[in-house]
Amino acid sequence: MTVTTADGLINALVWGDAPEVTFLHGGGLNAHTWDATIEALGRPALALDLPGHGDSAWRDDFDYAPATIAPAVATAIGELAGGRPQVLVGQSLGGLTAIAVAGLRPDLVTGLVIVDVSPGIREQDAQQVRSFLSGPLVFSSREEISALAVATGIAKPGPALERGVYYNTRIREDGKVIFKHHFGSAPADAAERLPRDFTGLWPALERTTVPVLLVRATNGYLPPEVVAEFAERVPSARIEEIDSVHNVQEQCPAELATLVDAFVGSHQI
Repeated sequence: MTVTTADGLINALVWGDAPEVTFLHGGGLNAHTWDATIEALGRPALALDLPGHGDSAWRDDFDYAPATIAPAVATAIGELAGGRPQVLVGQSLGGLTAIAVAGLRPDLVTGLVIVDVSPGIREQDAQQVRSFLSGPLVFSSREEISALAVATGIAKPGPALERGVYYNTRIREDGKVIFKHHFGSAPADAAERLPRDFTGLWPALERTTVPVLLVRATNGYLPPEVVAEFAERVPSARIEEIDSVHNVQEQCPAELATLVDAFVGSHQI
């Protein structure tokens, strides 16, 4: 389904009726990254293509900071969820965007599951994804993209990665493979425009009254000191670990679904 927002069209995958959980993907991914997790979860759900990703509209200003895209995401959730407040599950950029949405529209949010990201994440913590997106943007094959993802530590080889690459790319008329997301066709000064400091999201997270779960990937982007800061700033949050690389939803979907299901059930959301 699609929703027209002030920032352009937002595309979404709708699973079942009366969604309970909305999933927001990481930078350079799309809604299909959640397919296996949502299937394992077995609850009615939404999965959005964030602005600039999948089949959602690109922003002319190339500004995909969480606070910038949160209004469009909130509009889409409000319309597609039929007014029912959601548990927001967000990974990486999606996790930061979920925090921004909770701050902007607390009426839409009944819980936050933040996957392998924190407002305190530092530029060096996520260097792998920056290296990936700053590398070659035109490829001879999808297999070449998969190999690069493995080499930069974003994913492990296997069917989950291959499926993710398939849904995240398209083949040009000349046979070359390019990404569907805007980062794959970025302006020359894109590196300077990418946000590096997310600490401005701390107030929204610290003042939220909804339950919070942080899921850390043991081989992801959150070092112990960043997790410790999260625990100190949000003492009511529960923190769990999954033995995975950063894209937990693709590498360990059943384990992540189990944590989300328990989180939703325990709070009777």
